[in-house]
Amino acid sequence: QQQRQPKKQNFQGIRKDVSADELLKSKVIDEKIYKDLTSGKVTVNHVSEMDSVRKYTLKGKQIASLVVFVQSTKQTMSIFNAKNKGLLTPGTSLVLLEAQAATGFMIDPVKNKKLSVEQAVTEGLVGTEWKNKLLSAERAVTGYTDPATGSIISLFQALKKDLIVKDHGIRLLEAQIATGGIIDPVHSHRVPVEVAYQRGYFDEEMNKILSYPDDDTKGFFDPNTQENLTYLQLVERCVRDPNTG
Repeated sequence: QQQRQPKKQNFQGIRKDVSADELLKSKVIDEKIYKDLTSGKVTVNHVSEMDSVRKYTLKGKQIASLVVFVQSTKQTMSIFNAKNKGLLTPGTSLVLLEAQAATGFMIDPVKNKKLSVEQAVTEGLVGTEWKNKLLSAERAVTGYTDPATGSIISLFQALKKDLIVKDHGIRLLEAQIATGGIIDPVHSHRVPVEVAYQRGYFDEEMNKILSYPDDDTKGFFDPNTQENLTYLQLVERCVRDPNTG
């Protein structure tokens, strides 16, 4: 009698599907959930909606957060549009857009859409003059190529190999952590901190830098108060948009 092969259980990752096997290895799901999945007791949809799983997959908290709301007109607009209208400086706008790109997607707050950098440029959400800088930041999600081996490496590994400028890399890494966790570019999902340590995507030294930020690591500017902040501090000052989250 032929043994029935278990159905492949795939979850929606940030840029590609993630297997249940990978989520088990990453400690995003435990053995019990894995067995219930493979035996058909629970569905992928059901597990995807669990808070403990949502935050590490596509359904997790995105950097949608930082869009611009104009109080006087009750109008929501994109960061790039706010820059064009003189509400944000070009420097502040670019830093915020790079953080968006590094955490998964560019956000269109008017149409409530998540886009890749290429799509965002095509749809006019951001200007072509920033395309290369944003594509570079997006590699924090899709991975950097190690020039020595040709393999895909993470943002932190690229930082360690001096493939990106330290201040810039720290800013992007901090944005990832503030929005749910470090992204594994090989498997396309966020991972718990202990798994990030194991996979070489993070270390104690960097944890200390981000845990005790000084003026050098506060890379985000609050235009309302003229203060330099960490990304988490900036997100905490935002008002949640019920439409985009």
